[in-house]
Amino acid sequence: MPSGPHHCTMASGSVKARKTASRAAGIVSGRGEAHTVDHVFPCRSRPTVPPSAAAQPVMSPPEKAERIAKVIARAGLCSRRDAERLVAEGRVAVDGRVVDSPATTVLAENRVTVDGEALPMPEPARLWRFHKPAGVLTTARDPQGRRTVLDLLPPGLPRLMPVGRLDLNSEGLLLFTNDGGLKRRLELPATGWKRRYRVRVYGRPEPRQLQALGRGITVAGLDYGPIAAAIDSQSGANAWLTMSLTEGKNREIRRVCEHLGLKVNRLIRVAYGPFQLGKLPQGGLEEVPAKVLREQLGTGADNPAGDRSGSAKAKPRAGRPARVRAPRRRSAAS
Repeated sequence: MPSGPHHCTMASGSVKARKTASRAAGIVSGRGEAHTVDHVFPCRSRPTVPPSAAAQPVMSPPEKAERIAKVIARAGLCSRRDAERLVAEGRVAVDGRVVDSPATTVLAENRVTVDGEALPMPEPARLWRFHKPAGVLTTARDPQGRRTVLDLLPPGLPRLMPVGRLDLNSEGLLLFTNDGGLKRRLELPATGWKRRYRVRVYGRPEPRQLQALGRGITVAGLDYGPIAAAIDSQSGANAWLTMSLTEGKNREIRRVCEHLGLKVNRLIRVAYGPFQLGKLPQGGLEEVPAKVLREQLGTGADNPAGDRSGSAKAKPRAGRPARVRAPRRRSAAS
């Protein structure tokens, strides 16, 4: 075959020869191996590509800016609402300039300070199991001075947020996390995680009524999703039930039972998705091991603390700005 600028070489013969020709032609698979080519046909001369039309380097997508209150909250300094208050008070600066709007957005390279102190590095997402006793509020603080779940936590922990709620007279498993994104993820009904309760009621429940709860129920104009309910035992005028649901609306179990003519006199949450109350004593707090967190949630892989459980008593970090808390109104659940 004549050679020249308008012709390409014909590859033939052994597989090795074909691979050699493929490499020479620059045909490479995604794994870095050459494809075999049986024939390379005559090709036309390539038109000259002007410099302006030359291929440009592939640019990475622009970094996503985040609202400054979210960045402050994720650093563990305070809640997002409290961070917005800090901004309004003129205590937050970005790259040395004070900002006055909580809608301000920042990038990773921006330096955010609060009261002149740089934000601490965000901690990895962590999760704790807590056995809430009855008579304690699930809130940061109470205007009436009643005890809250935060009053029962040991000192030296990062800023923790409860996942969901248990009302004043409910007890049992309450999850805590240091990560707002993880908190929201666990609270969404879309996760499909069941909250399971042991419920003692005054009255004699009808099995048919409990079975009907599996189709959902409307009480006082409010629709509740399916509830799995079964009778465990009946002793005199009281019965123990096991009830499971995925929504967890405010006082849902108490209102549904009352609608059925049953009065709840004890309510214990024993499971939240894959996490169990187990034998955790009242007021006890145990961190979920990082390995379990990775398996169940696909998070916590970068936890520098490694796989550990037991009493969570992290040491406070030096040079960290003081936490700022503000009263918040919260509604109880279940």
